[in-house]
Amino acid sequence: MRYDAGEVITAMVTPFNDKREVDYEKVEMLAYQLVNTGSDAVLVTGTTGESPTLTHEEEMEILLSARRGVGASGKVIMGTGSNSTETAVMMAKKAEKEGVDAILSVVPYYNKPSQAGIIEHFSAVAEAVEIPVILYNIPSRTGVNMSVETIKTLARKYENVVAVKQSYGDMDAITDIKLNCSKDFAVYCGDDSLTLPMLSVGAHGVISVASHLFGKEIKSMIRNFKTGDVMTARNMHQKLYPIFKKLFMAPNPVPVKAALAYREIISDYVRRPLVELTKSERADLIFTLDSI
Repeated sequence: MRYDAGEVITAMVTPFNDKREVDYEKVEMLAYQLVNTGSDAVLVTGTTGESPTLTHEEEMEILLSARRGVGASGKVIMGTGSNSTETAVMMAKKAEKEGVDAILSVVPYYNKPSQAGIIEHFSAVAEAVEIPVILYNIPSRTGVNMSVETIKTLARKYENVVAVKQSYGDMDAITDIKLNCSKDFAVYCGDDSLTLPMLSVGAHGVISVASHLFGKEIKSMIRNFKTGDVMTARNMHQKLYPIFKKLFMAPNPVPVKAALAYREIISDYVRRPLVELTKSERADLIFTLDSI
């Protein structure tokens, strides 16, 4: 299955009101804005969307709101992963029923399965749906690294396993994946600051947080690199690098929500156990943002 979600996918935040309830109108508005400012697709209900604190009912309503916002201008991908295989399968089926373009499914977290367990988990997800499945490898949050051999096994066995989001700075792994999977199997960088390095060894694009604020610039960086203007791409990378790092000065998505609030796009409310930035942290972030 050939599937291209584009080069810039924004891992979209979930806007809340002052009661920390999902603001579905702002979800729709933000999705619309993102696909009109450089994003090819939006990813909802991922970690940046505070999925650990969302109910399944909220997640499905967020998906519907984002689809209304995006319209025909881009794609909507939904994070449907879980550390329970049964739950991951259930949510993948629900997302498919609601017409999502693709799903992102994370390596099971906390229970730290073996590679054989990871293969069984993703096999169950891939066999349950016909839509594209993007694997998500983020060892810092899951406690286990999905090996290149596991990625290759799944990509070769299932036509609808079309890509992997790598939030792990192993450049050799990217090269190995590109050499041993089909040319249509895509690698997405999961860390904004590693986008340009990963592009150099074969990544297709980025699932980004910074694209909430600098989508057009990130899109330009990728386009310039792919068309051979490496110097211009490098200059953009260096320009954006300070904000790439500052957006992770506190647990994601706290800083990016603060930046969006400063830009008067959404409020900065997050759900507990996350807390908003302190006054000094906010000042530090805004100083960097205004310096770009």
